[in-house]
This record gives sequence, structure tokens and C-alpha cells, in this order.
Amino acid sequence: MSASLLEHFASLQDPRIERNKRHQLLDIIVLSICAVASGAEGWEAIEQFGHTKQDWLRQYVPLANGIPSHDCIAYVLSRVSPVGFRQCFLDWSQTFNETCTGEVIAVDGKTAKGSRDRQRNRNPLHMVSAWACRQRLVLAQEVTDEKSNEITAIPTLLQLLELKGALVTLDAMGCQRAIAEQIIDQQGDYVLSLKGNQGTLHEAVEDFFELARAHQFQGVAHDYVEHVDKDHGRLEIRRYWVSEHLETLPRTERWKGLHSIGLAERETWQGDKQTLERRYFINSIAADAERFAHAVREHWGIENRLHWCLDVTFNEDASRIRKGQAPAIMTSLRHLCLNLFEREGSKMSLAKKRRQAAWDDDYRAKVLFS
Repeated sequence: MSASLLEHFASLQDPRIERNKRHQLLDIIVLSICAVASGAEGWEAIEQFGHTKQDWLRQYVPLANGIPSHDCIAYVLSRVSPVGFRQCFLDWSQTFNETCTGEVIAVDGKTAKGSRDRQRNRNPLHMVSAWACRQRLVLAQEVTDEKSNEITAIPTLLQLLELKGALVTLDAMGCQRAIAEQIIDQQGDYVLSLKGNQGTLHEAVEDFFELARAHQFQGVAHDYVEHVDKDHGRLEIRRYWVSEHLETLPRTERWKGLHSIGLAERETWQGDKQTLERRYFINSIAADAERFAHAVREHWGIENRLHWCLDVTFNEDASRIRKGQAPAIMTSLRHLCLNLFEREGSKMSLAKKRRQAAWDDDYRAKVLFS
């Protein structure tokens, strides 16, 4: 945890009144970040880590009244403003974020399934994240209480980002005219997946490619690329077509910056079993099949590089933290730890890095405070 991180989170507003403060907010935040990075997944584990590593922690924060109880940690983090926490996260991440020129920024949502509170009739936390694919960093987050609310969360999230020179990818939920316009206005480009929510447009793009392929694209300018992967008896063929022919599409003027349409086909063979998936896209980029393929692949990759890591390495879906703002704060803490580990240059897997942080004080200091 660099000095800049301590400085950025020092501005976070404490939800408690002054006379009730026995432990400083920054002490609790630093303790929680260090504990989550070292494998803690709940309040009691955070407290236990603190008692085990109290002398080590006092190199960085005073802990004048010792380690707070798990009830105190839960009380404070369930009342901290998620908006304020995410703003501190954003300000910190921008200090080491590289230029977005040429970067693919995948925007996608994930539900923390264990955060559903049926007793209080609360939906599980759904957080939309912006993922810098080349840097493998979470840039920013926005919370909704349902997946259907991504449409309102995405514009707010994008507004936080510097999109100049970046290529933003979104699944069908984010394929909205206002979102496309916002990306262009922020000097970015987009690759947007089409599904039934854009029924007429989806059908028109699908019809275009079916007819063009049936006639081997005779007289239809386009670009094409094919990639083949074979490993452990599994064969995957990925084909990408992109064209700037928009004449058959309805009311293209409503989509600001629209420049091309694309088809991504994935054919998979496992023994004698074949699966075939086709997805259609609208893009603000030119008909460059390699660039289009790269964007599609990078967006698919967010599942493995972010969501899978949160579920498998950080056990997010198994978490039963549900009270107040705590689910959102804990998800942001996991994102922050993931960013810290990605900045550490060793070739270990994320799971190995987290174990090393639990065991090795010097390695933990390198990850968190260098």
C-alpha cells in the first residue's frame, strides 16, 4: 500500500460521531485491505489477522488502541459511503493508470450472489466494473441492486473514465444509443454486442451476414480473420467478419459514430461434440478484422481475468456479508487487492500471490506499501 494509497483514503469520511471513535477509520481501512490481500474473507478473519500481525501493521498505521473487534470492523464498514470509497479508489487508480490510447476497456457487471438478504428483502449486490484489458486493472466501479439497472449505471461509470483513444466493449445490455453517443463524445470508440433488446437492428445485421456468407461476400467489401486453438483434445475455431456496408440497416443515423458491423463465430469441437456460437456487433471502428477480433476476445476475457478470480480466488459468491453498505465496500476491497497484486511484477498466479501475502511479511509489504 503505497503512500499515495494512504493519502487518497485518508480523505474518506468517517460515518461515526467523534465521541464514538476508539479506532481511527484509516486504521480500519488499512487493516481490512491487508487482511483481505492475505486471505481474510470475513470480519472475524480480519480481526484475527490484525492480532497476528499487529506489530507489522504498526509500521504503517498507529493502531493507538490496538486491533478493533470484528463487530467494530463490521459496524464501520457497513456504514462507510460506497460512493466515497469508490471515489478514493478511482483517485488512487488514476495515479498509476497508463494512457488509455489503444486500450480495450471492457465494461461488464457481476452479481455477488451471497449478498442477497431475503429477511430484509434486499437484492444481491450487482456491481458494474470497467476493466482495462491490457493493464489488467479495475479502473472504476458502479453499484446497482439488479442486473437490469446496468443501463443506468453504465453512463455514470463511463463519466468517471478518460476514454480518449480507448475502445469500449459492452454486452447487449449496454447496447443503447445514449451510451454509444456518450462514448463518442468522450472521444472513445465502441464495440457493442447485439441481442434481442435491439430486435430490428439485430435482425438486420444477422440477415446481412447470412446473405453475404451465402454468396461468399461477392461484391461486399469486408475484412475477415480466423484463429484456431487446439489443446487437450479440444479444437476451437474463431472467425470474425466486419464490414462497413450499413445500407440495409434501419435508421443508422441514430447511432452516433456507427462505422461498421461485425460477426464473431466460435466453433468448438470436443471429441465428436460440436458447439457453434454466433454473435453480432455494431462498431464505431473501421472494418479491421484483427482489431475487431481483439476487442471481442478481450471482452470475453473479463470473465476469466476478473469475475472468475473474484469468485474462485477471493470466494466472493460464498461471502455472506450482507449488512448495510458492507457488500459494496468488500467488493471494492477485493478489486483494490486484485489491482495491487497485478502491479506486483512476479509471474505467480493470483492465488499464489495471495498465499504468499499471508505467509511472508516482506512480500506483503512489497505488494501493499512499495
